[in-house]
Amino acid sequence: MIQILFNGVAMGAIYALVALSFVLVYNAVGVVNFATGEVVMLGAFLGVTALSIFELNTALAYVATLGVMVVFGYVFNLVTYYPLRGQSFLPVAISTLAAGILLRNLATIIWGPLPLSMSGIFGSDIWKVGDLNILPQHVVILVVTLTLLVLQYFLFSHTRYGRMMRAAAQDQETAKLMGIRVDVVIGLTFVYAAFLGGVGGLLLAPVFFVTTGMGFSVVMKAFAASIVGGFGSLPGAVVGGLFVGLVEILGATYISSAFKDAIAFLLLIIVLLVRPQGIFGEPISENA
Repeated sequence: MIQILFNGVAMGAIYALVALSFVLVYNAVGVVNFATGEVVMLGAFLGVTALSIFELNTALAYVATLGVMVVFGYVFNLVTYYPLRGQSFLPVAISTLAAGILLRNLATIIWGPLPLSMSGIFGSDIWKVGDLNILPQHVVILVVTLTLLVLQYFLFSHTRYGRMMRAAAQDQETAKLMGIRVDVVIGLTFVYAAFLGGVGGLLLAPVFFVTTGMGFSVVMKAFAASIVGGFGSLPGAVVGGLFVGLVEILGATYISSAFKDAIAFLLLIIVLLVRPQGIFGEPISENA
């Protein structure tokens, strides 16, 4: 059981990171970024390129990949959101969806349709800890995720930028009146979301094959996690991600691995029926 729970928490940590990317963009601009899965895919492909083609050492390859993802996040904001910033939800959502399709097709042209592999920081040899068989990459996933969550807590709670981001997310017009450059804050939010997607891609690549479709399954479960936790809630994204990861691994172990994806989405349907606002969400009432 400890072995199963450890594996489930490791995968749940990935879902939590990707769900955080979802929620950050949604809180900033009120739109779901439908290209989030392709952002994760791009991070994985860039990591493979840096390690295999340019033959950089692991640390430099990871830094270079995340540097490119930061630049990508800024460009993504300029192309998909900034020209449509005064528009309603639908045009911006379609813009991100089109960007995701474009990224997937470009990845097929650049890297080809065949799956690629990437080695982890500590290789693929299984670590024996008592009766547990631990994949080194699962340990890396948990350590990196925990570190990012702690840093993000201090970023949002104890820095000027974090306060500006929260203010802009709550009310853009009021934030502008207070002298906050909302467009800059939103741009930095897209940059940080792309950074998180890149980290997710680098963490996933040694566990699965790197393909153009690798981000779809992960991003759908991350979306389910954000719904379970309470869409728009940062703590909810983390708790929801871990919860979905645990449910998925327990379902695969005790029911059937063939239905593990279905189990995750069945959980989503149950939560929507029982508590539509999610674990950390608040019910919204409307006046007639």
